[in-house]
Amino acid sequence: MPAPRSTTSLALLSVLALVACGGGSDSAPAAKAGDGAATPAPASTPATSVATATSATDSIGRQVFMTCSTCHQANGQGIPGTYPPLAGSHIATGAPEIPIAIVLHGMSGPLTVEGKTYNNLMTAWGPMFNDVQVAAVLTYVRSQWGNSAPPVTAAQVAAVRAKTSARKTPWTWPELQAFKF
Repeated sequence: MPAPRSTTSLALLSVLALVACGGGSDSAPAAKAGDGAATPAPASTPATSVATATSATDSIGRQVFMTCSTCHQANGQGIPGTYPPLAGSHIATGAPEIPIAIVLHGMSGPLTVEGKTYNNLMTAWGPMFNDVQVAAVLTYVRSQWGNSAPPVTAAQVAAVRAKTSARKTPWTWPELQAFKF
């Protein structure tokens, strides 16, 4: 299992933070020679910033998914009868709050995906991964293997994390369906 905050992850998170905070924009104050300030990065166009953020998110998502692929497999097909597929899953591609809650707190008990029932336990990854990592891995899952759902944002993850912070046990499918996100 990869370390949740490896050097690569921290570098990518730094890129995301720089882009999100407007780093490299024309409005940044210029450093003066000899004042000890770092020279600002060259200005980038908004399209370049978006592309950089998307690329960094995809990279983080792929890296975090290595943890998930043990059960859900690199091709998103899961393990028949044991772990459900993510490819073509209405759960993975539906309202983002449900897969966010599953990743944060885990899941246990029976679940039907694509007409097949699975009855196993998914680990709660909320304590291991931060909001950016959870958003990135879910965005990755929602855009792979023929899935085409909208991305998940760190703000969405933070909102679900806050709303479900008292949860100490894995979800069951009936609990997820009844919960008011």
